[in-house]
Amino acid sequence: MNRSMLDILACPIDKHYPLELFQIVSEGQTVKEGILFCTKCNRYYPIIDEIPIMLPDELRERQKAQDMDFLRKWQNKIPDKVIRQGNPWHL
Repeated sequence: MNRSMLDILACPIDKHYPLELFQIVSEGQTVKEGILFCTKCNRYYPIIDEIPIMLPDELRERQKAQDMDFLRKWQNKIPDKVIRQGNPWHL
């Protein structure tokens, strides 16, 4: 994901803008692995292989295993804010 996409991305659930970006692996202006975080609803959206995964709740349920693998892989690099407050699905 190119960092310039932050200028146009909003949370697909509550349309909040801007999203916070937490980069885990980046190269130049490209974020290869990271997290987009909505400060309004506390949802997080992983960036995997340069692609932000920003699906609505009903479609993310199918994605749960991939999200959990991502969180385990990067648990030491994900900010506490995302771990404590982050909610991939509205509960």
